[in-house]
Amino acid sequence: MIKKRQGQEDANCRQRSSLWRNCKNLRSLKQIHASLVVNGFNSSYSALRELIFSAAIDLPGTIYYAHQLFVEIAEPDTFMWNTMIRGSAQSQSPWKAVSLYSQMENRRQMKPDNFTFAFLLKACTRLSWRNIGLGIHGRVTRYGFEADTFVRNTLIYFHANCGDLDVATALFADSAKRDVIPWSALTAGYARRGELGLARKLFNEMPMKDLVSWNVMITAYVKQGEMGSARELFDNIPERDVVTWNAMIAGYVSCGSCELALEMFEEMRRVGQQPDQVTMLSLLSACADLGDLDVGRKIHFALLEISSGDFSILLGNALIDMYAKCGSISQAMEVFHEMAEKDVSTWNSAIGGLAFHGHAEDSLSLFTKMQISKTMPNEITFVAVLVACSHTGQVEEGRRYFKQMRDGYNIEPNIKHYGCMVDMLGRAGLLNEAFEMIDSMDIESNAIIWRTLLGACRIHGNVELGRLANERLLNMRRDESGDYVLLSNIYASQSEWHGVEKVRKLMDDSGVRKGPGCSLVEADEKALMHFLFESKPKKNARNHAS
Repeated sequence: MIKKRQGQEDANCRQRSSLWRNCKNLRSLKQIHASLVVNGFNSSYSALRELIFSAAIDLPGTIYYAHQLFVEIAEPDTFMWNTMIRGSAQSQSPWKAVSLYSQMENRRQMKPDNFTFAFLLKACTRLSWRNIGLGIHGRVTRYGFEADTFVRNTLIYFHANCGDLDVATALFADSAKRDVIPWSALTAGYARRGELGLARKLFNEMPMKDLVSWNVMITAYVKQGEMGSARELFDNIPERDVVTWNAMIAGYVSCGSCELALEMFEEMRRVGQQPDQVTMLSLLSACADLGDLDVGRKIHFALLEISSGDFSILLGNALIDMYAKCGSISQAMEVFHEMAEKDVSTWNSAIGGLAFHGHAEDSLSLFTKMQISKTMPNEITFVAVLVACSHTGQVEEGRRYFKQMRDGYNIEPNIKHYGCMVDMLGRAGLLNEAFEMIDSMDIESNAIIWRTLLGACRIHGNVELGRLANERLLNMRRDESGDYVLLSNIYASQSEWHGVEKVRKLMDDSGVRKGPGCSLVEADEKALMHFLFESKPKKNARNHAS
């Protein structure tokens, strides 16, 4: 609803030259920036507006660069401020939009306009900042913009989502009811709060439904996991755009029906609808979840056709993640090396992929390159690094990285980091040190960490520590048969059969039963269905898969 008005603003406020139409990535943006610097950065306000708009709005993932550019502008005008506020509002850090507004009015004494408040309210809606949004509503009234259609519709959207539905309904006056946008805004507000019944009632009462209205309702059902209702609307919609298709594809992925997501994509292509970045991100996520490398390669090929090989950091990261999860770390690394721009997620996907595929030395080598590149690692990076150290038995290196994480990067270790350290120490046979680390943790331990130590005690035959670890596990929950089996195996490995009997008795007394073993096979679907539902069990049948 807001996008339509924003598109009108873009068309009215600027005419794009071929230079800016060809600016499709961060590299070309930097080249244009360099050209402006050579010619006097602040000399052409028209060019500066284009530069800021490209960095903040047009190019995905470059808002950080837009902020770097913006501080270099001596006297930004209202359009530039609005562009930065708008870009920040739709970025991963919407709070920066509010911070910019504060600078705009207090430090620069620039007067906001109707677009300023609309973008600010959008940021507050995304952040669920009710009080700040109410304060901005007060500023809207002070400046006399409450009657502005664009601002009023955004106010309805804000109040319906995180303000007050009564206020939203009051703003939804007779004059507003003639406009399809506030209908959609109020419908979306009810839907976001999970009141799908009221949202559907409003949707059904709309005197006129546009594509946005349909998309709002379909997306509402998708977010609540009601894919049947979403599909019903999807099948009845008069026309569809990429947003409609994306909502359905993402919905199927999020509810675990990845095969249906891929089928939806095939249908999308058959009707001639061009997918976009959001489509491909959902599909790559589906392939990663399914572990379907063949389909993942087809998606990659389709992506190359769409983007001519020049795709965003987000898509590159998704490709690396997909290939790594599908077992092709070599192709994951090919994508990594082909990416001109990388962020911390890019490095994390590659370092983690190498570590979890057994290429621990390569993983640690890549982490060193990441540090040289001045990319700041985060907590996810260090999980991968510690996994690599654990798999290679590099205990001293692991200790050093664990210390560096806290002292060098001010990252407090979480349960995953401690789990990696316990696994590393356990593999190396340093069981007492692992036990002491768990006891000295600043955070509460969980069953996974104690189970990791218990497994290490089994490998190294440490009955005493195994018994202590098992006691901690049983204090958390007593119904996991695997915990009893691990302790029993520790006693058995040391021929302490009385201990084995004690564990079995403890299981019986607790009512715990060990589940039967099973194996998983990939088979032809029809043959598997016949096996499961039509064939009768035979005597002495062996190796039945389940």
